[in-house]
Amino acid sequence: MRSELIDERHLARLAIIYIRQSSPHQVLTNQESLRLQYDLRRRALDLGWREADIVVIDADLGLSGAAAAHREGFKDLIARVTLGEVGIVLSSEVTRLSRNCSDWYPLLDLCGYRQTLIGDRDGVYDPGSANGRLLLGLKGTISEMELHTIRARLTAGLLNKAERGDLALSLPVGLVHGAAGMVVKDPDREVQARLDLVFASFLRLRSASQVLRHFQASGLTLPCRARLGNTVWRPPSLAGIIRILKNPAYAGGFVYGRSRSTRAGPDLSKARQKMLPREQWRIVVKDKYPAYVSWQTYETIQAMLRDNYAEYSRNKTRGVPRDGEALLHGIVYCGACGHKMLVQYKNGARYLCNALHQQHGTPVCQYIPANPIDARTVAAFFTALTPAELDAYAQALAKQREAGDAMRRAQAQQVERLRYRAALAERQFDQVDPDNRLVAAELERRWEAALRDLRQAEAALSKTQAETRETATELDAELRTAFSDLGRRLPELWHGAGLATAHKKALLRCLIDKIVIHRIKPDTVHLRIVWRGGDVSACDVAVSVGSLAAMSHYPEMEARLLELARAGQDDAAIAAELSAAGFRSPMHSAVRPSTVRAIRLRHGLLQTKSQSHPRRVQGRLTVSQLAGQLGIRPHWIYDRIHIGLIAITRDASSGLYLFPDLPSTLTGLQKLRAGEVDRLAFTSEADA
Repeated sequence: MRSELIDERHLARLAIIYIRQSSPHQVLTNQESLRLQYDLRRRALDLGWREADIVVIDADLGLSGAAAAHREGFKDLIARVTLGEVGIVLSSEVTRLSRNCSDWYPLLDLCGYRQTLIGDRDGVYDPGSANGRLLLGLKGTISEMELHTIRARLTAGLLNKAERGDLALSLPVGLVHGAAGMVVKDPDREVQARLDLVFASFLRLRSASQVLRHFQASGLTLPCRARLGNTVWRPPSLAGIIRILKNPAYAGGFVYGRSRSTRAGPDLSKARQKMLPREQWRIVVKDKYPAYVSWQTYETIQAMLRDNYAEYSRNKTRGVPRDGEALLHGIVYCGACGHKMLVQYKNGARYLCNALHQQHGTPVCQYIPANPIDARTVAAFFTALTPAELDAYAQALAKQREAGDAMRRAQAQQVERLRYRAALAERQFDQVDPDNRLVAAELERRWEAALRDLRQAEAALSKTQAETRETATELDAELRTAFSDLGRRLPELWHGAGLATAHKKALLRCLIDKIVIHRIKPDTVHLRIVWRGGDVSACDVAVSVGSLAAMSHYPEMEARLLELARAGQDDAAIAAELSAAGFRSPMHSAVRPSTVRAIRLRHGLLQTKSQSHPRRVQGRLTVSQLAGQLGIRPHWIYDRIHIGLIAITRDASSGLYLFPDLPSTLTGLQKLRAGEVDRLAFTSEADA
């Protein structure tokens, strides 16, 4: 039946039939709705359009109408209406066009401007008229509200089920749905043992990267959940290990709302999942699943992972201990500005604070040599450990044996699984028809691959067993005694070759939370140690400087040194007495005899009158004496002697250049300096 709104202007243009369903599931299951939408072609014919003028746009099947940015069919419709090619837009319901008023009303404005009609199963509307725009506007508003209502109902039911922990979420590998719907551990014991080994190895090694290297060195694989839900074994990766360590399901916790969908614009296809911090998780139900670790252990693991992540720019974490020379990297802070200090290995290790320099271009806050700070911190660490009288040998050996047993069990289980796979591949190869060469060749290839994996796993297991036997024979009585008396022997073990730098850093972090250092004087750094329990220790540490003048107590040391030198004491005795009084040299922790000698000679104090050559010769002047009378540097005279402008030979007995002590000598050199003469000649014999 033809509408009175349709005239020849509309019939001369196209009739667009817009077809859309909200999801791929609806496209597959709601076939009757899809058929009704395609039947709108018959309605267009009844309204007066020719078959050749009817265009069907179905490019948006399976896409939501909540936004238009990702719907190419809707964009095509807008383009055709804008060009004035469309006489009517037909849809089974106007909600098929859009469920968002921000897209719906611009379409109405455009159709009204181009005199394009909009029709559905209820009738035909003119967006350019007041009544038509009112009806279409109400339909669009109701459709948008209907979408939010449906979504709110579904979300409320979902959250209600999630709060009970009954919402069916995808489970990680190692957890499966039982026959009664309950979540149970995977019946494969190798999967269970491998997950237990991941957690135990991390708690022992304290680093996901170390766990990865440990698994790679042992030739172990990790279980993973395949796309179809089955368990597959793949080489270990850092991402896979961290994914296991961070999943709360392994601690028995049901968690909903670990991520949030964010988008920068209206395009739904560009939405990104942002992982939320643990305190922002929406629903947490503990003890819902069978646990591989306790919830307390899970929280400990998360704290360790957070601590291992080196956020230098935000000063929040300490980073994992590494093998660098500086022992306090990651836990040392600047006492002047509060930022975390970096480690710079330039002419030795030093702690550098350049946060403000990087952000604002200001000068570097401070840089302090690492060795004295590390030494004082280690001494304080030993002092804190001394009362403990540790007896850690039995515990360390038990943990080492337990870790080795777990690794051997994992390798043995892997060998058992690979033997079964090789036997299965052999049976499948034996059962194939030999004439079917294509299938037989593929099964033979699978059998050979299974045998190759089995040989590698058996070799890794044999290597581990051999290394275990060798390690068990290396623990001699001396090492056993050292471990049992660790409280007293720790300084000796610390400075020995058996303790790696990374292990030293890990030991320091067991008791120390952070270190704050501030250079209060050029040669003094104020050190503040914040211990794990909250106690604080403070002291001043002497650091090296470049000169005597930069030392804060140099005037007192110089006065005392000159007093002792005038009393006739030698340099070594003076250095020892000054060191005992708390003084030191600029680059050393004690006063060195060379420092005493330099200060003494600077003040003209000689310990003995005998010299290698006479200081004064009767009737003669040395180069230094002559330069002093002329007010010039001795180098100027030596340079003229070297280039031949002053002719003189060394004295045979003293080996010095000796000039006549006469007024003519001074006058001649003054003329040479002024350029009035070109050359001078002197005799240096003492008896001349």
